[in-house]
Parts: sequence; C-alpha cells; structure tokens
Amino acid sequence: MQSQNRLFDDLARVASGAAGALAGVRTEMVDAFRQKLERYLAEADMVPRDEFDAIKVVALKAREAQEDLEARVAALEREIAALQKPVPRSPRKKGAPETSN
Repeated sequence: MQSQNRLFDDLARVASGAAGALAGVRTEMVDAFRQKLERYLAEADMVPRDEFDAIKVVALKAREAQEDLEARVAALEREIAALQKPVPRSPRKKGAPETSN
C-alpha cells in the first residue's frame, strides 16, 4: 500500500513540476510574442493613440477657424460688391430743362 502512495506522490511531484515548467514556457512564449509585436509596431511607423487624439483636437480647431474665416470672407465680398455697384445717375443732363411726361 505504501508503494502505491509513494507512486502517487512521485506522480504528483512530476505533474507539479511539469505544470511549473509549462507555466514557464507559457510566460516565455507570451514575452517573445509581445516583443515581436512591439518591434513590428515600431517598424510599422504607427502613431500612438495619445498623439492621434492630440492632432485630432488641433485639426478640429483648425476646421472651425477655417469655417469662421470663410464666413468673414463671404461677408466682406458681399460688402465690397455692394460698394462697387454703380451709382444711379439722374437721366437729365446739367443745364437741361426739366420735362414732365
């Protein structure tokens, strides 16, 4: 009976050691994959999310400023067009007598 207990104890130790070894292998594989992924992303010339968000805010502000400037330019163009309309002249010439119709 003791030999069976000893056998089970040995099997338990082997299984425990194998589980520990597999956990170590898993950790190494995860680390290796993470390193390869980080290397790939660095070589892919990708922008970090925080930089993207910052540039997005700048672009939105620039878009708003552009729209404001377009509205101001349109208003100024209307004002210039109104000032450039020819002044209506009276139909009679100087010194000509007034005629009634």
